[in-house]
This record gives sequence, structure tokens and C-alpha cells, in this order.
Amino acid sequence: MSLVTNNELVAKLKPIFMDHEIEGRILPLVAEINRLKKEKNAVLLGHNYMTPDVFWGVSDIIGDSLYLSKMAKETNADIILFNGVHFMAETAKILSPNKKVLIADPKAGCSLAESITRDDVKKLKAQYPGVPVVTYVNCSAEVKAETDVCCTSANAVQIVNAMETDTVIFLPDEYLAGNVRNNTTKKIISHPGRCMVHEIYTPEDILTAKRLFGGELTVISHPECHEDVVKVSDFSGSTSQMIDFVKNANTNKIMLVTECSMGDNIKSEFPEKEFVSTCQTCPHMKKITLEKVRDALLYEQFEIFLDEEVIRLAQKSVNRMLELSYKK
Repeated sequence: MSLVTNNELVAKLKPIFMDHEIEGRILPLVAEINRLKKEKNAVLLGHNYMTPDVFWGVSDIIGDSLYLSKMAKETNADIILFNGVHFMAETAKILSPNKKVLIADPKAGCSLAESITRDDVKKLKAQYPGVPVVTYVNCSAEVKAETDVCCTSANAVQIVNAMETDTVIFLPDEYLAGNVRNNTTKKIISHPGRCMVHEIYTPEDILTAKRLFGGELTVISHPECHEDVVKVSDFSGSTSQMIDFVKNANTNKIMLVTECSMGDNIKSEFPEKEFVSTCQTCPHMKKITLEKVRDALLYEQFEIFLDEEVIRLAQKSVNRMLELSYKK
């Protein structure tokens, strides 16, 4: 079943889609996908960067990569369909190796994940022997297999500070590494990987918006942005932290410095607030459509397969992240 009723879904989609598209395309597809989920005992995980029709219409569990990683491990479904990009589906397979894990489009990649290989990590480990490797989850399963512990943008500083060394290798996002460096006393060795969406933003973008809107505007940026962008923002955090901030913010005029659909989904959740659009779109996330979600379930296609050794080694780094993140 989806997260919302049809009436609630229509209300969330109206600011984004034309009425004829909602009634003629989206609602019939949502009904068909929800029927297939019941027939096949499937659960759909939806990342915050999915378009609102996929995010609100058919994703059973929604959130950022940390939360979805945790829920992938705990689900009792026979099939996991990850509405996100390829490395996210791989992470679900790592944590649920005996389940059938699908992705709606195997070409939904990630510029960060493609910026580093397993051999790159091995070379860094040889160059800095004994230095722990903390790797952002935006990487392939093979890279996770060479990693001591994974992290997300929500817990990156927490994970780095948990390492019992003065120096940490932090991969692959150099901008996230810079923002972590500003919030820890540890020496950070980074790698030149970037998110193709967040690297577009500049401090001038933020300062121009603030000049236009004055003190009424609150700017919220993602830590995958350059540290100079984060410095001139009012708040920086993961997608889940952004949602919490918007929920509790006193301001009613907000600019989100992140992927475009994130703004659409938050706008649907908080219609009383005004959002200033920056709208940088991830072409990989946009490969996931309702039609492709339907076909993936219908034909049980584009299954994720990983080498058993890669799963075993990668499980250690992902489970270590979950232990450090959720320990009481």
C-alpha cells in the first residue's frame, strides 16, 4: 500500500502536475503498482530525491539513505524495489542478501559512486597504512568492501569522530570531506569526487538570493555542497535533517540548496510555507519513473546480483555504520 490515500496524493501532486496527467497517467499506474506489491509481497523504498508521484504514490518507506539502509535490513518482504539510484539498491542487497532486490532502471547511477573504484581505495590504504577508511554510502558495493565503516551525510561527523585515530581517510566526496573537516579535530585525507548536482551551487547563488529576499529567507544547503556554500547558508544537513529543520523553522520563506525533487516533496508536505526554487536536477534519479517501477515489479526485472565475498566484506562496513549511528 502507498503512504497516502488517493485524495491526499492528488493534493500533494496538484502543485507539480497537470490535472489530466494525475487522473490519466499517475493514478492508474499507482493503483496497478500497489496491486502488484500485494501480489508479490514487495516493499518499495523511496529516496527523498524521487519525483512526488513515485515518492508519495508508491514508496512504502521514504527517507534518506541512512534510514532506508536500516529499513532494508529489517523488512520482511520477499522483494525489495529501491526507488533510488544503483548504489542504494546495492546497499539493500548487502543488508538483505537472501532477498530479491530490484531497481527500476539499472542505468540510474551516481557521479560520486563513479568517481572511485576498489583499486583506488586499495592504493590509498597502501599509501596510509593503518589509517581507517570512512566511505560515504554513495559508492559501489566493491568500494564498501574495502572500507572500515560507511557513513551518510547525516552521520559523517559522528562516524569520523568515532575513529580511534588522529587521521581518517574520507571518501569519495571532497566537498562533504571539507564540511566534515570543519567540524572535527581529526586530519581528513580526501578524494576528488563530487556530486554533479551539488557542485553546481556557488556562494554567490546564496548571497544573491539573500540580497533579493533579505532577512525573510532561510537558506538550507546539503553538505555535499562546497564548504563556502555551507558557510553562507543558515543551516546545512542531510535530506532528513532538512525536513526536520523545515518542520520546526519559524520562517515561512525557505530556499533548499539541493536536488529539485527534494523541494517538490517538502513543498507537498508543508504547503503553508513558501519555497524559493533553485531546481538543480539529478538526471540519474529522474530515470526512475512510475512506468519503470511498474515494469520492474511486473517482470521482476533488473535484479541486483553481487559477489558473495563483496557482500560479506561490505556488510561489515555498513553494519558498523548502523551500529555507531543507532547505538544507545
